[in-house]
Amino acid sequence: MLTVHHLNNSRSQRVLWLLEELGVPYEIVRYQRQPDMRAPKELRAIHPLGKSPVITDNGNTIAESGAIIEYLIATYGNGRLIPPPDTPERLRYTYWLHYAEGSAMQPLLLKLLFTLMPKRAPALLRPLVRKVCNQALTALVNPQLKQHMDYWEGELAKSEWFAGSEFTAADIQMSFPLEAAQARGGLEQGHPKAMAFLERIHARPAYARALEKGGPYQVGR
Repeated sequence: MLTVHHLNNSRSQRVLWLLEELGVPYEIVRYQRQPDMRAPKELRAIHPLGKSPVITDNGNTIAESGAIIEYLIATYGNGRLIPPPDTPERLRYTYWLHYAEGSAMQPLLLKLLFTLMPKRAPALLRPLVRKVCNQALTALVNPQLKQHMDYWEGELAKSEWFAGSEFTAADIQMSFPLEAAQARGGLEQGHPKAMAFLERIHARPAYARALEKGGPYQVGR
């Protein structure tokens, strides 16, 4: 049976959601983050990088969110949650599927890093570290993040979902950046279309089932 190696509060929540949307049977092997928020070393027995998400299925071990989504849609989708080939929607689908991790998550990760660094710095160095991090946030990270959020807002003004008028796996992939932006990027300020997107996905029954099976999920919640 298909197995999801599920790390709490991680991108693997999207994999559970996709499987619930497709109605594919699966089992979950759970892993808990360490106090420093890193994945436990046990995940390295599944994949050398020891990160989540990762799935095992029919002798295959597949990591990386985009690759997992492509595999699941190709293997179990039967044409669902993906636009028809050779259409503008299919091209948009492919773009958003890869943009989510390739571009959108970079400023969000930097935002998290520069926010956490002062809190974890030695007490004597904390004022200096905070000053440097605040400068990086103001000059570099926050403007980039705003540019991405404005981009999402503009695209969602064109269509209800990222690839067009129909919900697809690209929307599942894009959920994590938008939830992270809501949690720590100020998405709620001036981005009503993006916030409405989050309301729509959170209202989906498959999303709720995935949360129930995956356990507590704090990103954007």
